Amino acid sequence: MIDDVDRTVEALLRQALPRSVIDQVSLSFAAPDNEFPPNSVSLPAIDLFLYDLRENRDLRTTEWELERQPNGTATRQRPPARVDCSYLITAWPSSSSPTPPLDEHHLLGQVMQSLLRYPTIPASVLQGTLQGQSPPLPTATLQPGRLQSLAEFWQALGGKPKAALTYTVTIGVETSGPEEAAPLVTDTRVRLGPGLDRS
Repeated sequence: MIDDVDRTVEALLRQALPRSVIDQVSLSFAAPDNEFPPNSVSLPAIDLFLYDLRENRDLRTTEWELERQPNGTATRQRPPARVDCSYLITAWPSSSSPTPPLDEHHLLGQVMQSLLRYPTIPASVLQGTLQGQSPPLPTATLQPGRLQSLAEFWQALGGKPKAALTYTVTIGVETSGPEEAAPLVTDTRVRLGPGLDRS
């Protein structure tokens, strides 16, 4: 399922970024450490590093979902857990660029502008198990990230600090299958005993 989130974010960027940008950059999910880029990635590149997975209890509901069956019975299922998938996005200019900082900031600005257009992930780019999820998957761009300290983060990776933006997609994760519910009440009968006044 997490790989479907990666593919969905990649599909969104390929759709949202200007053609002049997406045709010239690589998209990567590697750690932005001091060995970036890996051999499989050519520069310039946009890196989407998934650094945090966390349950979003604010969006989770505790009400069971009830589904009626054609035979008059019903099944019930616990609502899915809501999980925040948080990315740290960085831009990496070409090694031959005469103005690396400007190119890096230009790429990052294009990504920021593209992602801010979509408060939810469009259904047209959902991949794999994310297809058909309801409600639409909310996103958060430029919100405070889960990293306590960016300086410590870069130090832990052994890399130099870079401009970066945070991006979070909230998905639903099924925690159990459907269970048979009690028989549905389809009609009501009222019996009146003898001698009762019905007026």
